[in-house]
Amino acid sequence: MSFSSLGLSPALVHAVSRLGLTTPTPIQAAAIPEILQGRDLLGAAQTGSGKTAAFALPLLQQLQPGATGGPRRVRALVLVPTRELAAQVGEVLRSLAQHLQAPLKVAVVFGGVSLNPQMMGLRGGADVVVATPGRLLDLVQHNALHLSAVAHLVLDEADRLLDLGFADELQRVLALLPARRQNLFFSATFPPAVQALADGLLHDPARVEVPHTPGNAPAITQRAIAVDTSRRTQLLRHLIQENGWPRVLVFVATQYAADHVAAKLYQAGIYATPLHGGLSQGARNRALQDFKDDRWQVLVTTDLAARGIDIAQLPAVVNYDLPRSAVDYVHRIGRTGRAGEVGVAVSLVTADAEAHFRLIEKRQHLALPREQVAGFEPTETAAQAPAAAPQGTGGIKGRRPSKKDKLRAAAAAAAAADEAND
Repeated sequence: MSFSSLGLSPALVHAVSRLGLTTPTPIQAAAIPEILQGRDLLGAAQTGSGKTAAFALPLLQQLQPGATGGPRRVRALVLVPTRELAAQVGEVLRSLAQHLQAPLKVAVVFGGVSLNPQMMGLRGGADVVVATPGRLLDLVQHNALHLSAVAHLVLDEADRLLDLGFADELQRVLALLPARRQNLFFSATFPPAVQALADGLLHDPARVEVPHTPGNAPAITQRAIAVDTSRRTQLLRHLIQENGWPRVLVFVATQYAADHVAAKLYQAGIYATPLHGGLSQGARNRALQDFKDDRWQVLVTTDLAARGIDIAQLPAVVNYDLPRSAVDYVHRIGRTGRAGEVGVAVSLVTADAEAHFRLIEKRQHLALPREQVAGFEPTETAAQAPAAAPQGTGGIKGRRPSKKDKLRAAAAAAAAADEAND
């Protein structure tokens, strides 16, 4: 199957070929014809499956021809949960749109930066707006844009939009949109809250689900290594050096841990930098782009980088701290093994985190052997009782409070132990 067989225009077929795409992925092959017919759509596929192009290509085709004069009106709105994902989706749309005969203006807006430059960028309007919900509402309030002409709405990573607390803002945005519009929901997972939202908004939607099968599952080797809490940083350094990974994405639980682990790696001669929500937007953009450009070998990040971020040819992901849920685990490891590449995902499992990792395994239908690395054999046993926990370190979704406290205590102990032992 080719992109031209999906009903795309020659200009867009040329555009995808310029981006190095030759064959549609399963989600693209199934979704593009349905979207071109004007149907609402609920699209579910694993991370790294090409969901962005699955909605970007038919969206751009439906917006042709472009504006013929006067201020542009926002005809397509793409809502995303994070600034980084907004920038990435905008980049894909602009890359495809530049090959069209009638130019389309794509605006990308998100919080964390000054409002005024974005207001200036919206002078003369825009055809497509990619936005986080809060900043979109700010711009509407300042009369920088109007949503009365929106004919296509896309919710990208819809589950994350609700998970991050955007439900109220999302409802305010929806109230500003015309009742008659095409609605497209895309995500790797559809928990009950997202399904309820979809049921209320989608009209006779096409349902496109690409299940995990041996033929389309990412080529990711998953490993679980048992290690003492206090030796995780040393083991991480050993794994990076022994495997010769040119780039590694390391997930931690807190902003402090991101700063701390990155600093320890850098002191050991490994070019590592942190990425988290406590950094300015400029610093976040630079860290991510420099990592993509191979200026940093290791990016130590919170779950800020777990969703939607596309890092080409990333060979390895390491869960220094385990994710809060099985869904987050899927999104984290999905940063590697993308677009037909192979990758490895390593989870460092301490004694106190063993029960939580077994829960992740159960929900993901996994059974990973607990490896031990020579020189880093674990000696710890699980804590007998939870200790007082600091705020903001996460926890386990769907578990008893005592389990959350136990993991939070483990995270706090890990940070203290790293300080004492590294």
